[in-house]
Amino acid sequence: MIVMTIDRRALADFLRRSRDRIRPQDAGLPEGPRRRTPGLRREEVAQLAGMSADYYIRLEQARGPQPSPQMLAALARALRLTGDERDHLHVLAGHRPPAGRAAGDHVAPGLLHLLDQLTGTPAQVLNDLGDVLAQNALSRTLLGGVCTVSEHGRNVVWRWFADPANRAAYPVEEHAHHSRVHTADLRAAVARRGADPAAVRLVERLRAASEEFAELWERHEVAVRRRSRMRVLHPVIGAVDLDCQVLLAPEGDHRLVLFTPPPGTDTADRLALLRVVGNGQFTPA
Repeated sequence: MIVMTIDRRALADFLRRSRDRIRPQDAGLPEGPRRRTPGLRREEVAQLAGMSADYYIRLEQARGPQPSPQMLAALARALRLTGDERDHLHVLAGHRPPAGRAAGDHVAPGLLHLLDQLTGTPAQVLNDLGDVLAQNALSRTLLGGVCTVSEHGRNVVWRWFADPANRAAYPVEEHAHHSRVHTADLRAAVARRGADPAAVRLVERLRAASEEFAELWERHEVAVRRRSRMRVLHPVIGAVDLDCQVLLAPEGDHRLVLFTPPPGTDTADRLALLRVVGNGQFTPA
């Protein structure tokens, strides 16, 4: 576990420089005839943030106590920080940055363009809960298209636990491992989202639909899925081993998942064959 500590000198420097960049009129304050500082005064920042001037002055002098996340949020508003600057402020103060605004179902055009360019590599875009938001052609051919009609129909965790036919594309001896990976990754996402209604609803439905999921959920295992190896049983090209690499998009709750051939295997040749036979009539059994 990474232990975060306050960097008082860097925090003080960042606060001073952020304060210097703001003109009084931008903050709704009169400029006044006798202003020696190029930006806001310390007392003005304290007033805008709703804290005592003495407290803020000590922060800029690198001798104040560690500010709380609530105090940092007030300072970020007072100093008109961008999202990246706000996150940096939290890190300097020894806190994890607050969760950003979820990107939802909208996939950035650049990410969709990248999917289209990956003609020889199966790839998907998922959100942190496991909803498949986009697939390239080879991913659909290898893993099957995603149903989006029923509730949670495009969610990989829901399909794994609630649809037994979905597991036929994977070796039986690996089912228990996949179940633990899905559950631990979902646990991490739900913790980040807090009381998010979509996350709560998904977990409630999974616990009601699957005794296996309910038992694994009670273990409270947490592990964000970043990379793994998996075997897929395809009716046309047979069993193929794949390295699964998860790349985080800047939005934070979107992930680009790449399925690449492991070195020393014939997976690349099999995927090339799959591109030739095309998409549509062949899906995992």
